[in-house]
Amino acid sequence: MSIAPALPRRFVARGPLTGRIRVPGDKSISHRSIMLGALAVGETRVAGLLEGEDVMATAAAMRAMGAQIERQANGDWVVAGVGVGGLLQPAGALDMGNSGTSTRLLLGLVASHALTVCFTGDASLSRRPMGRVIGPLSEVGAAFTAYPGGRLPLIITGAQTPVPITYRLPVASAQVKSAVLLAGLNTPGVTTVIEPVPTRDHSERMLHGFGADLTVETDDHGARVIRLTGQPELRPQTITVPGDPSSAAFFVVAALIVPGSDVVVENVGLNPTRAALFDVLRAMGGQIAELNPRTVGGEPVADLHVRASALHGITVDPAVVPAMVDEFPVLFVAAALAEGRTVTSGLDELRVKESDRITAMREALTRAGAQVTERADGLIIEGSGGRLLPGTDDRAITTHLDHRIAMAMAVAGLASERGVLIDDTRPIATSFPAFEALLAATGAL
Repeated sequence: MSIAPALPRRFVARGPLTGRIRVPGDKSISHRSIMLGALAVGETRVAGLLEGEDVMATAAAMRAMGAQIERQANGDWVVAGVGVGGLLQPAGALDMGNSGTSTRLLLGLVASHALTVCFTGDASLSRRPMGRVIGPLSEVGAAFTAYPGGRLPLIITGAQTPVPITYRLPVASAQVKSAVLLAGLNTPGVTTVIEPVPTRDHSERMLHGFGADLTVETDDHGARVIRLTGQPELRPQTITVPGDPSSAAFFVVAALIVPGSDVVVENVGLNPTRAALFDVLRAMGGQIAELNPRTVGGEPVADLHVRASALHGITVDPAVVPAMVDEFPVLFVAAALAEGRTVTSGLDELRVKESDRITAMREALTRAGAQVTERADGLIIEGSGGRLLPGTDDRAITTHLDHRIAMAMAVAGLASERGVLIDDTRPIATSFPAFEALLAATGAL
């Protein structure tokens, strides 16, 4: 089998970002709309679905397990579900590509079905440990055979008689929480997840919207206690997916650091468990105004008006990490252009993403001319005071097959003298296929 060649590119600004743009649909909501639509009885219609490779991997897996999923001529997607408990044995292995979200959430779904399923993925995903979900899903009754270190390829045999569990998250993780709740769907009784630190709550919102019997309370210690009663009949929904704040983040930061920029990013989801980056950037002096705030499909949404700003360094409160964990690579870029020092900590989770994002970003930003110190749980960045970074020579930045490293360093290139050469743009398609075209539409490329 031939391997597609890498697609390197040097990113350098042609001009400021201007005009109005709209980013693709939220990836987290897109994944969950396909999965829960596939477990509802009837047809679920989804508008604004993110059509990146990660979400398409989820759709392909649900098709392999019996759901009918089709794209309509107008761009909407229609999902004909099989009902809770109705998943079928797939004929072959499920290839998750680069999608850790697909893998962990689907392991949860399969754990309470009497199926044996093999999960595979690309080189990057195959390096990512799955132990955090293997542990609680084993308590449900699923059995696992995994590559050493709890990695893919992995075979799961779902429980014949799944057992409801009470699970306290040892580390803040929306994916682990969601995997346990999804396992609880086909488990008789009440499945309980306790999260000491709130994480993104798309699963809870969407499960409730589909008709699941789910409650969320806060205990005497401030932890969120989520209880799901198993074996509901989920009702099909009509879902409009808001714009992905993680995708919008790259354009917001680019507009803040590229001189003369003035851009509106439309239809951005501002779920409070996801939108901490924008608050942090405002604390750094970023001019980010929310226009036309509204609610779409149960999620808060607004248009973000962003203008180039003189940023200053801050110490980022580690308490915000769960609400912006995927946005730290591009925050590091903003910090590199700020006045003074930015200190981040509590970022252990970044070391087990698609790459070790702490080391990867320290190496990449250093190569681009930034002053960066790596610590065990974060980075300390001495900003340039608004001066353009020098950029890179002809040696490409290594992105480690990580889409967020690639996009973050593309943004850094826009605020550099020589531009930034990255080794491969292909991973960007996993979450944001139109990224480069949309940058061009703003006038930046």
